[in-house]
Amino acid sequence: MSIVTKTGDEGETSLMYGRRVPKADPRVDAYGCIDELTAALGLARSFSTDKFLSDEIFAAQRDLIVMMGELATVPGDRERYAKDGFHVTTAVMVDRITAVIFDLEKDKSLYPKDWVIPGVTTLSAALDFARTTCRRAERHIAAFSAEEKAFNPEIVRYLNRLSDLCWILARYVEKHSQTSS
Repeated sequence: MSIVTKTGDEGETSLMYGRRVPKADPRVDAYGCIDELTAALGLARSFSTDKFLSDEIFAAQRDLIVMMGELATVPGDRERYAKDGFHVTTAVMVDRITAVIFDLEKDKSLYPKDWVIPGVTTLSAALDFARTTCRRAERHIAAFSAEEKAFNPEIVRYLNRLSDLCWILARYVEKHSQTSS
């Protein structure tokens, strides 16, 4: 099967379970923002040689795949989605990254005395880029959620927390780059 399906040539795409919608549909924008975020995190992970950091980024990417599937499913197909074994974004996922943040925050030296200017290292810059991509996704999905019936509020909570995680991970990288040079 080719990646070239030509089914989107007229400006439409398929959601989970084959429902066709315009590519400008807010739902497509929502999961598209998550796709961009997953790629931005992948770029950061590709620069990492730190197992802890790579594992945290990969765990977030896996969570975002769950989120994309959930966002690509209309409410009328959610029962089928669950029956097919797909998962949704949960408070447990949010709590996991919150715990990582709290653990990292024990090191008060990760907080600079001034505004952060991204670019100390390639990896910290990539994490700051992922953070800003996450914030944009959060804004778009918050707008989408206002119009969506039965929207899962854990999605916005997760994105809010993930952007915080990206910020603190970038500071972690910067600190460790200074101690190893």
